[in-house]
Amino acid sequence: MTAPRQPSAPQGATAKPAGPGRPKDMGKRAAILEAAKRMFTQHGFDGASMDQIAAEAGVSKLTVYSHFGDKDALFLAAVESHCDLSLPSSLFEPSPDTPLRDRLMDIAHAFYSMVTAPEAVAGHRMLCSPQMSNSGLPKLFWDAGPMRVQSDFSALLERRIKAGELEIPDVARAAGQFFSLLKGEPHACLVFGGPGPAEDEIQAHLASAVDLFLRAYQVRDTAAGKPAASGRARR
Repeated sequence: MTAPRQPSAPQGATAKPAGPGRPKDMGKRAAILEAAKRMFTQHGFDGASMDQIAAEAGVSKLTVYSHFGDKDALFLAAVESHCDLSLPSSLFEPSPDTPLRDRLMDIAHAFYSMVTAPEAVAGHRMLCSPQMSNSGLPKLFWDAGPMRVQSDFSALLERRIKAGELEIPDVARAAGQFFSLLKGEPHACLVFGGPGPAEDEIQAHLASAVDLFLRAYQVRDTAAGKPAASGRARR
């Protein structure tokens, strides 16, 4: 049975982060985020209390509320932190000297490592639970994590289209297809509690997904049947 959901804030505590004033201790903020990731992974959203997270981080409960406002906000901050550390925006920034396939493989490896991490798999299961699916948290999670990643990737695709390397009629849809391909059967197996694939199987899966994406959208020299060389700078 799922434990009762914790209240958003303790009696007498504000439901929003403190306004301007004394600067927040970023070391404590980082400790709270790491503690939250561990507690949410081990106990689920409902089972992890703000008291547990505060104790795990070595701070007071009021300090947790001061930084994050409530448990929903802390969960979303933990999601954003996991995405930023595992798949930073720098991976999607212009890289003129990097061939397209190499760029996609770098993103593929980082993304797969991110979504198959224990805390990510636990978070996926939480968000699919009846309690979560009937709340507004899955939508907030989507905006904080997957939408940011897909937006950054879409911008990369747009640059490659302008460079003449890709031909994509619907960039947003293609971005979603790319990340769905990368998850594939291995991620579903992990979510359902099955064994993870061996390292060589992961490499083969990611390479196959990237190659399938390129076969769908890479511009080709119709005479030679090879990817077309662009006279413009790669980005």
